[in-house]
Amino acid sequence: MSAIAELSLKDRILEILSHVPDPEIPCVSVVDLGIVREVRGTTLVITPTYTGCPATIAIEQDIRAALDRASMSLIKIETTLSPPWTTDWISEEGRAKLRAYGIAPPAKGAAKHSLREAPAECPRCGSLHTEELSRFGSTPCKALHRCLDCREPFDRFKCH
Repeated sequence: MSAIAELSLKDRILEILSHVPDPEIPCVSVVDLGIVREVRGTTLVITPTYTGCPATIAIEQDIRAALDRASMSLIKIETTLSPPWTTDWISEEGRAKLRAYGIAPPAKGAAKHSLREAPAECPRCGSLHTEELSRFGSTPCKALHRCLDCREPFDRFKCH
């Protein structure tokens, strides 16, 4: 019996979806970002990173396709906005992948503790000597920052 066949349904679904990249940030999966909330029986619950996220439909279609390829077409996908997604749901592995890709995730716990004004850590050199250039970055859930030490621009997930 293969290792994946021995996993519970929930674990099999999470393993499959750990290979489904976010369409706007392909270095991380929908599981890494915390978009995949829970598996309840044969229902998969997802929450987009941003209420008006333009990639929500693409994410759901990619998840559906991955489940169908794995012969899991009976799994229902439910999108919920409550509670809203928070950057605290990004896994540690996801945070590391984002930094390597050049995107700064907010500090763990920032959403709960109103640390929105804490300086962004430059994903390239690690400096905290950074500034926000624009509240709007490459996607609605990110803001554009610049490191004042290495002078490189980078996106930072908005803390929410």
